[in-house]
Amino acid sequence: MKKKYKLNEIDCANCAMKLEEAVKAVEGVDSAKVNYMMQKLTFEAEESRIEEVEKAVLGVCRKMEPDMEVTLL
Repeated sequence: MKKKYKLNEIDCANCAMKLEEAVKAVEGVDSAKVNYMMQKLTFEAEESRIEEVEKAVLGVCRKMEPDMEVTLL
């Protein structure tokens, strides 16, 4: 299952790259992409685990970029 989020006020392209790598490292994430120019995060996980994985991904986002607002698209 694919989830898409808007990343409001992500600081820089380097931050986006680091965030993408951190999201890819979350257990259960099959793939992840952060687009700095579009300020968008997309990740995929098994549908049966999506809630658990989504919670972990959002936790990583808050930890890495505490001032960034993450909203579901």
